[in-house]
Amino acid sequence: MKYLLIVVVFSSFLSAAQASKKGILNIKKIGFLYNNAQSNNFIFDDKDFTYTTNTYKIQAFYNLGSLKSLSFDLIVQPQYQVLEHQLINEQFVLPSEENYQEKRTEFTTPKTMHLYAFELGFLIKKTLVKKLDFLVTIGLGLGAIDSRTERLAKGFTFIENGSLGVSYKITKKTFLYLGSNVGHVSNLDFQRPNAGFSIVGFEAGVSYVLK
Repeated sequence: MKYLLIVVVFSSFLSAAQASKKGILNIKKIGFLYNNAQSNNFIFDDKDFTYTTNTYKIQAFYNLGSLKSLSFDLIVQPQYQVLEHQLINEQFVLPSEENYQEKRTEFTTPKTMHLYAFELGFLIKKTLVKKLDFLVTIGLGLGAIDSRTERLAKGFTFIENGSLGVSYKITKKTFLYLGSNVGHVSNLDFQRPNAGFSIVGFEAGVSYVLK
């Protein structure tokens, strides 16, 4: 599974780079997106820990074409995430682990972490009524986290996101976006631990048409 995801991510980046070189893709819009999400929610509800994120994305939208009533965009979105974490159940760190008492103390103390990532989003858009569009986005990316937890090692990570939302045209060239998302961060067993974090949240953004 991890090798399949690596191939998918690499192929996506390569395809985008090749298309850009051929002049097929030109930036259609630029935007900014804010996302707030947490691990304890109506889908995921693990009482062993708390984990929340505040994510800030800069977005560049590239037109990939259309099919019947659907249109498709590629979103290049570097991002910065501020993460809050605390282990609630110290027994999650087993006595069999090396320096387990120190780890329990470290992980049960609330900490702020930072994650830096580069993500590609594949967006499908359908117009509902004039000025209002329904959007589905699937995102894959590579990142790095600056601190360890009982569920995820410090360093290299993969990020995965799925979003549903609506976009409303508020001026001739400006769009307002509101949506919800499901996300996951892990390192695909490149390091241990790798239980990862799964989150649900809401997001809001604004974009501006360049042409």
